[in-house]
Amino acid sequence: MAVKIRLTRMGSKKHPFYRIVAANSESRRDGRPLEFLGYYNPMTKPAKVEIDREKLQKWLGLGAQASETVRSLLKKLDA
Repeated sequence: MAVKIRLTRMGSKKHPFYRIVAANSESRRDGRPLEFLGYYNPMTKPAKVEIDREKLQKWLGLGAQASETVRSLLKKLDA
């Protein structure tokens, strides 16, 4: 079982809101996640990103792979 840290879409049509989750790589995009790690709201100016660093480090330590989009969000937070 490979675990990915990725985004799951929430919100309504044309008003997206994303949760950052740890999920089985074979599950659907909006399927049941293993754990919620934070959220990303691109509709605010500037975009709001909130991540629980302890949970993120736990999953990365267990071998989870972050998606390309989540990696770019993490780089923005660190910069």
